[in-house]
Amino acid sequence: MPDPAVLFHLSDVHFGLEDPRALDWVRQEIADQRPDAVAITGDLTMRARRREFDAACAWIRALEAPVTVVVGNHDLPYFNPIQRFFDPYQRIQTIADKVEAEIDLPGLVMVPLKTVTRWQPRLNWSKGWVTEAALARCLATLDALPEGTRALVTAHHPLREVGTRGTALTRHGQKALTELAKRQVLAVLSGHVHDAFDLTEQTAQGPVRMIGAGTLSRRLRSTPPSFNELRWDGTQLSVTVRNLEDHDTPNMMINDVPEDAMPPRTPDEPVAPIDQVPRTDPPIH
Repeated sequence: MPDPAVLFHLSDVHFGLEDPRALDWVRQEIADQRPDAVAITGDLTMRARRREFDAACAWIRALEAPVTVVVGNHDLPYFNPIQRFFDPYQRIQTIADKVEAEIDLPGLVMVPLKTVTRWQPRLNWSKGWVTEAALARCLATLDALPEGTRALVTAHHPLREVGTRGTALTRHGQKALTELAKRQVLAVLSGHVHDAFDLTEQTAQGPVRMIGAGTLSRRLRSTPPSFNELRWDGTQLSVTVRNLEDHDTPNMMINDVPEDAMPPRTPDEPVAPIDQVPRTDPPIH
């Protein structure tokens, strides 16, 4: 029987408020364990500043494994609306080959699904939005896979639509989950909420597993810095939440996706711009 595929799932590194100890630890783990692939599910930076992207891209390029990256809401320019609308990814050109890259492993493929947009017809642009075009690209890739090949879909925002239509975490997320349930998708990997989770979402077409990674930044919500180690043996996909404080995986996972995903603001963190709403709900343990 072949050895299981080992995948590292990282998210929300937030250069600008990164945790150097956590990043050094993860880079060394990758160098030592040589996972088959690394998925980074968004929020590479805090404010999409050039110096933050320079540091994030240099760190990613130094990782000793194949890497795929999806962008998060913090990776779109906050202070330059012209660049946000016309050239939002200019500052990540040095890792362009890794952004929304498909990674093919024996019997398993990692497929990106973009959940960030340059603008939304609602005030809070930090939340997710699955456009028709983004979903069509993802589904076309899935539909072209050889028979029997399984897939992990990578996105920044969890695809859960919670709350009312006006405050839904990810608009059109339920539609995306329903389409993914029709296909050979093992799980949707995401970040954004800064705590790990492993949940099953029911759809009209069947269940979809949603796996979230914690943060490697100082913007902690309710758990210490962590990443997910995934193992796929051809039958089972297992998740271990690796963390700096050696907590057991169940103690690192929240039991639901919070509607307000923002972590508490750190003392040295700039006040969020108007497209971010303050967090009002207590941490979920």
